[in-house]
This record gives sequence, C-alpha cells and structure tokens, in this order.
Amino acid sequence: MNFRPMQYLQQIFFIIVLGIAIYFFIKKIKQIRRNIFLGKEEVINDNKQKRWKNMARVALGQSKMVVRPVAGILHIIVYVGFVLINIEVLEIVIDGIFGTHRALSFLGPVYDAAIGFFEILALLVLVACLVFLGRRFISKIPRFHNPEMKGWATKDALYILIMEVVLMAALLYMNAADQVLQSRGVEYFSSAGSFPVSHYLTGFFTNFESSTVVIFERVFWWFHILGILFFLNYVPYSKHLHIFLAFPNTWYSKLKPAGEFANMPEITNEVNLMMDPSKADPNMPPPEKFGVSDVTDLSWKNLLDAYTCTECGRCTSSCPANITGKKLSPRKIMMDTRARAEELGVAKDNNGADHHDGKSLHDYISQEELLACTTCNACVEACPVNINPMEIIFGLRQYQTLEKSAMPSEWAMMNSNIENNQAPWQFSPSDRANWTKEI
Repeated sequence: MNFRPMQYLQQIFFIIVLGIAIYFFIKKIKQIRRNIFLGKEEVINDNKQKRWKNMARVALGQSKMVVRPVAGILHIIVYVGFVLINIEVLEIVIDGIFGTHRALSFLGPVYDAAIGFFEILALLVLVACLVFLGRRFISKIPRFHNPEMKGWATKDALYILIMEVVLMAALLYMNAADQVLQSRGVEYFSSAGSFPVSHYLTGFFTNFESSTVVIFERVFWWFHILGILFFLNYVPYSKHLHIFLAFPNTWYSKLKPAGEFANMPEITNEVNLMMDPSKADPNMPPPEKFGVSDVTDLSWKNLLDAYTCTECGRCTSSCPANITGKKLSPRKIMMDTRARAEELGVAKDNNGADHHDGKSLHDYISQEELLACTTCNACVEACPVNINPMEIIFGLRQYQTLEKSAMPSEWAMMNSNIENNQAPWQFSPSDRANWTKEI
C-alpha cells in the first residue's frame, strides 16, 4: 500500500491549519497582553532568587493545591498529564509537517517507555476529568455554584473537561489503531511504541480490513491534533488561561506580608505638612485622583491576577464575609476586573488607543461588596496561584472614600476624629489621660 500521494496533501493541509491556529493564538495573546498593560506601570524585579523559588514551589510544585487533598491530587494528575503528553503532541506536529510516522521512535526503548507512560497518564487524566465533572455537576460542591458562576463560567468548565476527556480518548484510540496496523506489517506503520492502555482497545478494529483501520487511525490522528489546536485557541478565552499565566503570576507575586498596604505618597506628604513639615515635599503636585475608579488605575500586576484567575472559588469559600452571607465574593472581584479590562480593550480596538468609554470598574462591583471586606487576607492565603483580590478591593474602597465620600456614617465619624483628634475617639488629645485622675 502506497500512502505517499495522499500524505503530501495531508502535509500541505496540516501546515496551513497549524499556521492559521498559531496566528489566531498569537493575535489573542497580544490582545490580552495589551489589556494587562492597561494598568499602571509597576517595577517588580527585587529578590529574584526568592521569586524563582516561589514560582517553583507554588506554580510548578502545586504546593497550595494539595491543601485540599482530593482536588489537589486530581489537579496534579491533569497538570502533569498536560505537560508530558504535549511531548507526544510535539511528535504529532513533526509527523504532520514532514510526513513521517512516529518521528521520535529512533529513541528505541526510551521511546517505548515514554509512550507507555503517556498512555497511563492519558488514562489518569481522563479519569480525573470525569471525577471533576462529577464533583461539579453531580455532587454540586457549593463553591462551584455561587451566583457569579451562572452562565458562561459554568459552561466554560464543562467544555474544558469534556474536551480533555475526548482528546485523551482520541489519543488512546489512535494508538490502538496504530498498534493493529503495526502488528499486520502495513506499510508506513513501522513497529514503535508501547501501548499498555490502548492495547485493550484494539478489539474494536480487529474485524476491519487494514485499509479501513488506516482510515480510523487517520481520523483519530486528525481529530486529536485538530482538537489540540482548537483547545490552544480556546484557552485564551477561558479561565484556563492560568495554564500559561500561573508561572509569571507567581513569580511577580507580592513578597511582603499580604496585609501590608502601600502608602499613598500624596497623603503621606499632606500628613507630614501638618505634623512634621521638615519631612514634607512642598513641591509635590496634587494627585489626579485617589484610589481606583477603573482598571487603568490598577497596576498591570493586578490585571495579570485577574487574567490568571481560574475561578476555582477557594478564595470565596475561605472569605468570612461570604461565609456569613455577605454579598462579597473575591472570585467575582477578579472575574469582574477581567471582564472590565476586556470591555475597555474592545472599546480601544474600535475607537483608538486613547479612547475611554466613560464606564468604570465600579459599574461592575457594588459598594456593598467593597464594604463587606474585612481585609483579613483569607482570600490571598487560599489562592493556589497567589492572586491578591484584596489590593483591588482596597483600591476601589479608597476611591469611594476619598473621592466620593461614600462611606458608612461610622467610618465618617472615625475619619473626622482621626483628622481632628489624632485618634478614633471623640476626645481632645489634652483630655485623653483624664481617666487616670481617679486612680
């Protein structure tokens, strides 16, 4: 049997499809990068050694995932499977471009062991995804069904899990058909690989003629690689973008204590002018605004956080405000921030880089949500990839308080007392020690 004429056509078609897929993937990644850099410039390059360790421990080592062992172990299986099985995808790409069959088989026993290991991983990934589907849609774990998870957020999780199941199944059936053709000595399908899992699927093909099995093998081969390329272009539109962004996000994550807030230099200067003029800068210009009104007032790292969020809900399930029935959900804060960045990015695409649509992040996030935050850092500690929702919440609350004077009356009274009495209480500093007279 001579497959070469058809193979040349397949090579040409594959190269065209691969080029199109890579083009659209890069185009979308450029849009996301532009949206992230809508945020303010922030230099983060201190203590590089510690940052590399953080990335290795949190992103590569999945250290915060295994705090919840069941989900953590299943996630590690899917994560390791995704990374290692892509080595076989690399081989498929090489075969598609050059018209070869199992191009890396020259590695001999190493190749056989690798293919066998990949098959075991594929089976484990398939099982893990089925368990995830069960946990999400049968057991109905509460954090997967909060109000913000209605609609696209739930569908996205469903689509991803089903895609992974189908892709792993296609890989195993492709290998099963390949194994049958190898055993029959069919031209072009030279003996290579070890198939500990797909061996059990070969019975599906035994009653077919070799020419039909070749068609099956090609169908599964094309289905698998086209599925991978579709998945590649789906991910940037999905919460699963964290596959790529978890590593830079953990590298750039905050090294200082999570509860340490950055002082606003303009406010510090005003306080110094009143309390200690020698420390003040009389030439410091007044700020354009206080706090965060829109994503352009956040730092690019805050927007990277938003795009890295996988919507797992660990932050929300750990938030004491949410647990006690408050409207605040740290996960929703990140989803809203990402949605607003996308909206503003589209507006700039349509109207020019200097355009602003007049909307703000406050159109997405209510004051009730902002005021519910106790700044306890539970959400920051719970996040598997070191996302910090609290910085965004605090910035939005600063804007409401300092620009709009929108705060509870108790807060207004406390702020007034601090301004006038240098303490939260309604006592003059000179009267503060009066209680000691009765001792």
